[in-house]
Amino acid sequence: MAKTDEAGAGTEVGYEQARDELIEVVRRLEMGGTTLEESLALWERGEELAKVCRRWLEGARARLNAALGEGEGEQG
Repeated sequence: MAKTDEAGAGTEVGYEQARDELIEVVRRLEMGGTTLEESLALWERGEELAKVCRRWLEGARARLNAALGEGEGEQG
């Protein structure tokens, strides 16, 4: 799994890392106590992380479908 710098720059954040950071973003937003500017920044980061997670899950789904399709071809 590829890693990025602490700022989370880049698109090679692993699924687990993105998921964990997204959980933390949601927790901070639910706690409140942040300024509007901070809340907007957290929300934007959460959206980015959700997209990363979605891409990882879609990739995993495609790989599973490909593997299942190959397995069916060998049986018939």
